[in-house]
Amino acid sequence: QVQLVESGGGVVQAGDSLRLSCAASIFQFSTYTVGWFRQAPGKERDFVAGMSWSGSFTDYTDSVKGRFTISRDNAKKMVYLQMDSLKPEDTAVYYCAARQWGSASHSPGDYKYWGQGTQVTVSS
Repeated sequence: QVQLVESGGGVVQAGDSLRLSCAASIFQFSTYTVGWFRQAPGKERDFVAGMSWSGSFTDYTDSVKGRFTISRDNAKKMVYLQMDSLKPEDTAVYYCAARQWGSASHSPGDYKYWGQGTQVTVSS
């Protein structure tokens, strides 16, 4: 059974850092493109960052470029999102997602597997 489990969320102040982790129980994980999405209350689920299955391509939404870094460890079946210089507008539930092969799509509908989410709250 495929499972994605996020961790690392919390309550921080503006300017602080957090590192989100996503543990994936997926056979042949190295063939999966992974992404991080976030959803604030009353808003749609938006793309934050993605990394191709090969690890050679990464993509970020404009608002986090230069502050967030996505990475993966295929041997451990882990995906990470390092978040620096956090802002109050980064407050949301963050989700890890995976799709086999394919690009780091910005569309949530392109991802087959999802975690349960982890809350990130940034106070001003």
